[in-house]
Amino acid sequence: MVFYVKPFELNPDMPAEGENLRDHLMRKYGSSAEDSAKVHDNITAMGAEYGFKFNYSDDMRVVNTRDAHILLGYAFEQGLQHALKQRLFTAFFTEGKDVSKRDVLLAQAQAVGLDLAGATQALDDARRRRHVEESELTWQQRGISGVPTVVFNRTSAITGAHPQSSYKQVLQELLAEVQ
Repeated sequence: MVFYVKPFELNPDMPAEGENLRDHLMRKYGSSAEDSAKVHDNITAMGAEYGFKFNYSDDMRVVNTRDAHILLGYAFEQGLQHALKQRLFTAFFTEGKDVSKRDVLLAQAQAVGLDLAGATQALDDARRRRHVEESELTWQQRGISGVPTVVFNRTSAITGAHPQSSYKQVLQELLAEVQ
């Protein structure tokens, strides 16, 4: 089984400087500060169940993640995509690092054992950049509009944060169909 995190940006047009998370949620979804805090509390609690710490703050920013997706593609080729994905999540959500910045991305790549020269070359590769952009467009055209979205056997999907039991149920249903 090949598990490959496909590139998808919720905000592909996010400017380089990013946007304050609370302001972004209010602008994009009409969320109030109270709604936003409730969602963050829920996500924080769900993460804690699995040993992950979310540190939401008033100054947290939404940033452009295209280069992170390029680097994740390179990491997949090296057998380190999952490690890099986890490291990037920790860097952003726990440590408050700006994962749109090249120096931050390269430091995270090195932290999981990726070659610095190879990672730098991947980020500079126009072909990889086009691939990420085309892949994102393909998923958008297939109706994907949220993350995470987990696609099973190209036939069904779950979008958004769900408990482990939801994934177990889908896998059991798919398994029953083939037996």
